[in-house]
Amino acid sequence: MDELNSSYTPELGDWVTLTTVFQPLEAFMLRGVLQAAGVPAAVADAHLVQAHGLLAPAIPVRVLVPEQCRTQAEAVLAAFHRGDYRLDESGDDDMNKGSDP
Repeated sequence: MDELNSSYTPELGDWVTLTTVFQPLEAFMLRGVLQAAGVPAAVADAHLVQAHGLLAPAIPVRVLVPEQCRTQAEAVLAAFHRGDYRLDESGDDDMNKGSDP
């Protein structure tokens, strides 16, 4: 695993697979979403996929979370897939709200 992965905390249990994807970039993005939501997360097998490009469609990249955080991680993942973390594309952001034109 790499240095951006969350550190192992024995009290939270062993790492378990939350989901698998076939693109390392997607796995890294999901890890970031989980970590931003306060869930420790790690990506495994991304370098294996990158090293064996011809086998990449057959090697899933795993997104791991501690066993004790699995329920919270599943809720964050479901919210992500629903679009709860989607950026507002209207051009109105919180920085501009309340300021004089």
